[in-house]
Amino acid sequence: MIRFEQVTKRFGSQTVLDRVDLEVRRGETFVIVGPSGVGKSVTLKHMIRLLTPDEGRVWLEEDCVNEADGATLVRIRDRFGVLFQNAALLAWLTVFENVALPLRERTRWSEAEIAQRVRDCLALVGLEAHAEKYPDELSGGMRKRAGLARAIVRRPEIILYDEPTSGLDPVSSRSIDRLINDMRAQLGVTSVVVTHDMHSALGIGTRIALIHGGRFVEIAEPGSFLRSSHPKVREFLEAQYITQPGPWSPGGRE
Repeated sequence: MIRFEQVTKRFGSQTVLDRVDLEVRRGETFVIVGPSGVGKSVTLKHMIRLLTPDEGRVWLEEDCVNEADGATLVRIRDRFGVLFQNAALLAWLTVFENVALPLRERTRWSEAEIAQRVRDCLALVGLEAHAEKYPDELSGGMRKRAGLARAIVRRPEIILYDEPTSGLDPVSSRSIDRLINDMRAQLGVTSVVVTHDMHSALGIGTRIALIHGGRFVEIAEPGSFLRSSHPKVREFLEAQYITQPGPWSPGGRE
């Protein structure tokens, strides 16, 4: 569905992506992991052309994202929803108004139609009782859920998650993981998740990709990823005290 062909991105003298070949399949949750500053979010931004490659091509099915003209790029971006790392809610709008904003800006729906869709999305993320609150009245986990409701309000085919559990306590992090799994199960979306949280990656990913030195050194299903002998995979797992298969492995996932 999403393909990278020999994508290279440099910032000054630093090569962040080095001739990357990558494919995200329809309907999967593809999780990109790695330490900070290795190119995880840079990879994500190329998918909606917030960044363009210095070399290579990014494809969404038959559309070349980095070569798309204005109208084509709008159509491509309309297929995506994005949950930003800080949720990016507008502080002067209520939760309801934040979620409604994409519909008011990009559709000609009536207010009744907008209200129904917003209520449906808030119910999906468990925030229907908090619709009239402002972002600064919400916990970090609730803000992430409100951001997710806004990301799905136009029913995108693909959701991009940039560090969805960053800054959250373990209980809130696992609730976000369950929501990501629910989005795939209930809406059938394709998801691409950037995270350094290996526990989250193992709980949500259909495939996990580790980036190091500008390249993806391992791409595998969770169980195979845990058993990988690649030294960088072992190092990353052990840094998070994951040294053996647990409830994330095949047959153990709840």
